[in-house]
Amino acid sequence: MREQVIAMLTALGVTGAAEDPLLDIVISNVQYRVQNKTNRKDMPEGLVSVAVYMAVGEYLNMKKVSGQLEGFDLEAAIKQIQEGDTNTVFAIGDGNLTPEQRLNSLIDYLANGRSRELYRFRKFVW
Repeated sequence: MREQVIAMLTALGVTGAAEDPLLDIVISNVQYRVQNKTNRKDMPEGLVSVAVYMAVGEYLNMKKVSGQLEGFDLEAAIKQIQEGDTNTVFAIGDGNLTPEQRLNSLIDYLANGRSRELYRFRKFVW
């Protein structure tokens, strides 16, 4: 699973994840969360891809909130600039998503978007 997480992070433009100790912590955390939500002691093959998405989302979120996410330009998109009395309007909440809003959407989808797939593998505990 670790190799799949690294491959997906690399595909998204994140470098250096293979050497980051945070990655192993995030992967372990996601595995425990999947096992707890499904009441299983194993990781079913059908949930590995879900766990990979969740791990990538958590890793990106941890890096973003700690200010360590490199390779992403998170400056707000400028919608309008007026030179007369210097009026700058940022495209936030105006139907145009800023790069940071797109990154937040990506992180949310990766971390939570496929969580309904866990139900198929759930075991009931009495």
